Amino acid sequence: MSGRIHRWPAQQRVRHGGSVAEMLPPEIEGCERVVLVTTRSLADSAIAAATRAAIGNRLAGETSRMAAHSPIPDVMALAALLREARADRVVALGGGSVIDGAKVACYAVWHGLEDKAALLPHVASRAAEGDPWEDTPRVPRITAIPTTLSAAEFAPYAGVTDKEAGRKLRFTSAMQVPIAVLLDPAATLETPAELLLSSGIRAVDHCVERWCSTAAQPFSDAVSLRAMHMLAESLPAIHRNPGDVAARALAQQAMWLSVMGGWAGVPTGASHGIGYILGGARGVPHGITSCLSLPAVLQWNAPVNAARQGDVARIFGGAEGHSAVRDFVRGLGLPVRLRDVGIPESEIPDLAARWDGGAPIALNPRPVRNAADLEEIMRLAA
Repeated sequence: MSGRIHRWPAQQRVRHGGSVAEMLPPEIEGCERVVLVTTRSLADSAIAAATRAAIGNRLAGETSRMAAHSPIPDVMALAALLREARADRVVALGGGSVIDGAKVACYAVWHGLEDKAALLPHVASRAAEGDPWEDTPRVPRITAIPTTLSAAEFAPYAGVTDKEAGRKLRFTSAMQVPIAVLLDPAATLETPAELLLSSGIRAVDHCVERWCSTAAQPFSDAVSLRAMHMLAESLPAIHRNPGDVAARALAQQAMWLSVMGGWAGVPTGASHGIGYILGGARGVPHGITSCLSLPAVLQWNAPVNAARQGDVARIFGGAEGHSAVRDFVRGLGLPVRLRDVGIPESEIPDLAARWDGGAPIALNPRPVRNAADLEEIMRLAA
């Protein structure tokens, strides 16, 4: 019998309990050419201004081009900027799209990949468990300042979108995880409420799917269970009082814990996989996809993990796992049905047919055998 592996990505530090103005300067000490990457919605924000001020005269380039779902043209444009600027550090300010896009852009620079055709073969070669830490220093690395709760900054994998194919592609490399993360709750204050809270449900999705996995491990159980309790407390508190910085800080700590079960080798399942399909095919934000898919997947999986789902129900305040999570999401003012985001039931067969048979849907606790099974799950979300 082969043993299990607990993998650690190549992340060195998480700074918290301070402001960006305090935490960023020591992170870029010794760097000479720093590139700031963010989104158009944040370019003129107070947190972007504070970040630029903290970078100071080391700022060698800046872009706010990265769009939602990290489209490949935006990723390759960032890679070109990093080469042109001879960047020795990337400061990624934003949510999952900015941070994932920066990861793959750095990967492209490291490996001399200059266009989409050169990038695409690396999807399969890096998609399984990730490469080991490499002895060769990688420049540039990323310092991440998250403005949402997606937790992309803690993961060695990244999703980018091939819009021509309507598919989300996954790249995995131990070295592409940000070398450091700065958790400043003030960085989330300008994030729109729906985006922040729905990214919090993405964090719920991370820990619930791993808690309910049939491959659960003690490490994953510990971080996932604690994260669920913290998110159940912090997200409603933010919804009630958007100025509650302490609740935002608690949510940041929770989303950090929410992804760590993956390092123990515990997979996510169909909820994450459906999210990739909805994001790639219909551009639904990943936080929103979790609002739609997680309750439906829990309902479909109940015959095989009802006991674990009972814990989820107790934490989120309901009789059953799926209804507790759905009511929790609805209580945050977020959508819970495909029709709420303009996807009619008639589109479900086409969406289900986009599944390629791979993970994470293939790792779902209750086996998903084919597109018909996936249709059945998605109809529970209709």
